[in-house]
Amino acid sequence: MTEVKNGDTVHIHYTGTLNDGTKFDSSEGRDPLAFQVGAGEIIPGLDAAIPGMKVGDRKTVNVPCEQAYGPVNPAMRQDVPRGEIPADIPTEVGTRLQMQAQNGQVIPVVVVASDENSVTLDANHPLAGQDLTFAIEIVSIKPAA
Repeated sequence: MTEVKNGDTVHIHYTGTLNDGTKFDSSEGRDPLAFQVGAGEIIPGLDAAIPGMKVGDRKTVNVPCEQAYGPVNPAMRQDVPRGEIPADIPTEVGTRLQMQAQNGQVIPVVVVASDENSVTLDANHPLAGQDLTFAIEIVSIKPAA
């Protein structure tokens, strides 16, 4: 039976959970996730766990934050004076917004603090700083050409 190697395209079913058991993502009810192993298309810690598996294999993979979305980067948080935010933009904590960088790139942010003087926006990935656990199953393997 064929084992997954770097460069192969695989289809997996997965469920991702946090350390407290909270499910943050799953392929349940959807098509399996397809990606090329070793090509950097998924988080490094999960990508590294796939080689050597075969169709039908299941495993649980614990991925430390450094091999997932990285630690929380304080430089990715920005305090914005309230006067610089248009009145029609919601600023309640937890609100997801988009900012535009000077180069035109759209950056998703979350309001993490808000008071009468300023609003703190966080551009870290929502899973930054989190260790993740994935239950995975190999559905198919397409060997690299």
